[in-house]
Amino acid sequence: MHHRKIGGKTHNESIGRLISHLHRHIHMYIDRRLERYGIGSGQFPFLMRLYRNDGVNQETLARSLDVDKATSARAIKKLEDAGYVRRERDAEDSRAYRIFLTEKGKSVKPAIKNISRELREVALSGFTGKEKDLIILLLERMIRNISSTEEGK
Repeated sequence: MHHRKIGGKTHNESIGRLISHLHRHIHMYIDRRLERYGIGSGQFPFLMRLYRNDGVNQETLARSLDVDKATSARAIKKLEDAGYVRRERDAEDSRAYRIFLTEKGKSVKPAIKNISRELREVALSGFTGKEKDLIILLLERMIRNISSTEEGK
């Protein structure tokens, strides 16, 4: 294994810890900015996805975010309790639900989108366009590498 030092740490020692650290900081950033709306970082991706696909089936929503049904149900319940979404029985499958944004959910779209844009700008500040493309490419490859081993079980 290659052990080139980066920032005083070796690759094998730091990659998982660094990704975990980045994940925590992203959640803290989002939580601080969404606190006034009563929305947490756990609900943030659900709103972002609903802004692109309002009325999506709850199970499809969970799959698209790569979360289990229980995690999805909790996030949707919190958003529903706060008045941002409503659940309706799926007309084509009475066992399933579709998730719709309420007027309140639609009203915070500019703020939510702005937080997402700001986070991206802050996280990627100081990187060239090529470096940004490379970061995305490498992270996507790491996700595929790990996902393929999980799916193969």
